[in-house]
Amino acid sequence: MSLPHATSGDVIRVMPLAEGLQAAVSTAIVRTPHIELIRSVLHKGRSVPEHTVDGELTIQCIEGKLDVRAHGRTIALGPGELLFLAGGTPHSVQAAEDSSALLTLIRLPAA
Repeated sequence: MSLPHATSGDVIRVMPLAEGLQAAVSTAIVRTPHIELIRSVLHKGRSVPEHTVDGELTIQCIEGKLDVRAHGRTIALGPGELLFLAGGTPHSVQAAEDSSALLTLIRLPAA
């Protein structure tokens, strides 16, 4: 059974998970035809292999430390830091520490 997504007017907490981070998993928060919000949880040493998404995206580190590989370099993100990537930018993410982040993806209409 999938968890319900937030709807218009819902308040969504995106605070650090702190002690709950170790047992947490990634969850979709909002999904509409135009935008998707995901709380991504990556534990130390885990990674997301290089990939692209069609629309623009942001990665906002909530806690921990993430290393994002994009534009031919490694970009370190710590708590409170946000990275913007243009649509189609190849990128990968590695957790240097147990981490959570808010991903915001702009969804493009199907061609």
